[in-house]
Amino acid sequence: MSPNSFIPITVVTGFLGAGKTSLILSLLPQLPADYKVVLLKNEFGDVEVDSKLAQQSSLTAVSEILNGCMCCVLVGQMQTAILEIKDKYRPDRIIIECSGSAFPATLAFQIREIERQTEGELKLDAIVTVIDAENFTGYEDSSPTAKMQSSYTDIILINKWEHVSERQLDTVLDHLHTLNDTTPKVKCEAGGGVDPQLIFGLETKLFMDKVGYEDSAHHDEVETVTLLRGTGQACTNCHHGPEEKHDAQDDRCDDRISRDVLETALNTLSKESIWRVKGFVRIRPDGDVLILNWAFGRFQLTRTEDGEAASGVRLTVMGERGEVRRAVRKFATSLEARIV
Repeated sequence: MSPNSFIPITVVTGFLGAGKTSLILSLLPQLPADYKVVLLKNEFGDVEVDSKLAQQSSLTAVSEILNGCMCCVLVGQMQTAILEIKDKYRPDRIIIECSGSAFPATLAFQIREIERQTEGELKLDAIVTVIDAENFTGYEDSSPTAKMQSSYTDIILINKWEHVSERQLDTVLDHLHTLNDTTPKVKCEAGGGVDPQLIFGLETKLFMDKVGYEDSAHHDEVETVTLLRGTGQACTNCHHGPEEKHDAQDDRCDDRISRDVLETALNTLSKESIWRVKGFVRIRPDGDVLILNWAFGRFQLTRTEDGEAASGVRLTVMGERGEVRRAVRKFATSLEARIV
C-alpha cells in the first residue's frame, strides 16, 4: 500500500461522452509501476464496454456496477464494492467513475459515511469533473445534473477543447464561471490526458455535511435502450432448421456487419436526441470484435480480444428521455438490429 495510512478515493464525474474513461486510462502510464489502482465503474445498461477497455490497461482490477446509478438506487452496491476492494486488493488508490447522469454529492456523502465506518482507512480525496467543450453548452441547457457536476467539484477538466474555436471555448468558460467561479478550470491535453499530480492529493473539503447541497432528479434525464443483431446463442436472423448448427460463416446466419454500413448508420444519429452509443460490433469479413464508442457525432472503434461479444451488434444507446426509441429507429434499421 502507499505511504499513506489510508486509501484515497478519487471520484470522476461528467456528462455522457465527456471523456471520463479516456482521462482515467491516460493517468496509468504516468504512475509508478508498483502503484496499485482499482477502478470502480458504473455503466448504463448491461454492456460492459468501457470496463473492457479498462481491463486491457495496467489497472490492478476493474469492478463494475451495471443497470442503474450508484449515487441513488445502487448506493448499497457501491458501499459493498468499495469495502470489498479495500479488503481484497489494498490498493494505493480507488478511482470511481460515475455514470454520465450521476450527481456527485449523493455519492460523496456515502463515501464520507464509509470514512467514518472504517475509521479513516478510506478517504475521499477529490471530486473531478470532466467537461466536453464541444457539446457542454448544448446539454447544459437540458440537464440539471450537468450543472450540478460543474457546481460541486474540486477541479473542472476541459476536454475536447481542440475541436472548438477560441470564441466557442470562451463561451464554455463563461458558462462554467457562472456555475462555479471558484473552482480551477484546466484544459486537458489533446486526447483527454492530464498529469496525475493535478488531481491526486487534493484532500477535498467538499461534502463534509449536507447543508447547502441541493439534490437533482438526475436519473430521469437519460433513457437507455439496447440494440441487438444476432444473439450468440440462437439463429434469429437465419432460416435453417432448428436441428442445424449455427455457423457464422453461413450466409444465412452471418450477423457480422461491414464497417462501411456501420459508419453510414452512425452518421444518421441526431446529436440532439442521442447523446451516447457504446457496445460491441462484429465486423466483416474477418469477424473481428470492435468496441464502439460514439458521443455527440464523434466515434472510436477499438479492437478487443474478448470473444464474449458473440452477437453481431450489441449496443447501448443513451439520450433524451422519451425521444430515444423514436430517434434510434432509423439507425437500428440500417444495422438490421432490433430494439429491446
